[in-house]
Amino acid sequence: MSEEVLKISHVSKKFGETDVLADINFTINKGEFISVIGKSGSGKSTILRIVAGLEEATEGTMLLNGSELHGISPKIRMMFQDGRLLPWKNVRDNLLLGLGKNRKADADELLAQVGLADYGERYPNQLSGGQKQRVALARALLHKPTLLLLDEPLGALDAFTRQDMQDLISQICHLHQITALFVTHDIEEAIYMADRAIILGDGVITENMAVDLAYPRDKTDEKLQEHVKHLMQLFYGNKVSS
Repeated sequence: MSEEVLKISHVSKKFGETDVLADINFTINKGEFISVIGKSGSGKSTILRIVAGLEEATEGTMLLNGSELHGISPKIRMMFQDGRLLPWKNVRDNLLLGLGKNRKADADELLAQVGLADYGERYPNQLSGGQKQRVALARALLHKPTLLLLDEPLGALDAFTRQDMQDLISQICHLHQITALFVTHDIEEAIYMADRAIILGDGVITENMAVDLAYPRDKTDEKLQEHVKHLMQLFYGNKVSS
């Protein structure tokens, strides 16, 4: 039986009189990589911010490993659209924030895993956008989170770097059985990376779809493209050619 990590029950969110989320229900099991996808304004980032404790739900409950989740939890780490690195600290010290120097070996091991083995002494202004996101990923993983949240962390990257980061995140998360909730507006990216895709439209879940494809994946794979086409039709209807 799968171990349930996160359970979201009847979560709603209002900003003033506007319903941003309405009666959201889903669970994430241990080791699952879940994509949440929707158009701008659909509420996908709001879900992530509520789970992270950065926003408060208007209604509903959340359980993390069976315990009610309130506010910011040390068991949850979030990777944002930018690296959010402190410019006056080198790469290694950015990883070690709040952890202490005794984790230096662990930090260096994670830097090696994200392809930055020789970058510990460099500073953020010496890194490319993709390298900064690799550091941000390593920093989140160094805390050994129960749940990793990813808020469109690849949105600002060029196409080639974005593909590399998709592969890196998928590889690390599946290798270490990391439980992750990933928000994106890119349909192909959502399918390529996820075990399950949760589709949002106007603040409600319109589909909760299993992506039954083995890893590693190929974007030219016929079954993967069938999933992509299904979601394209869901979002755009008859505008998608058959």
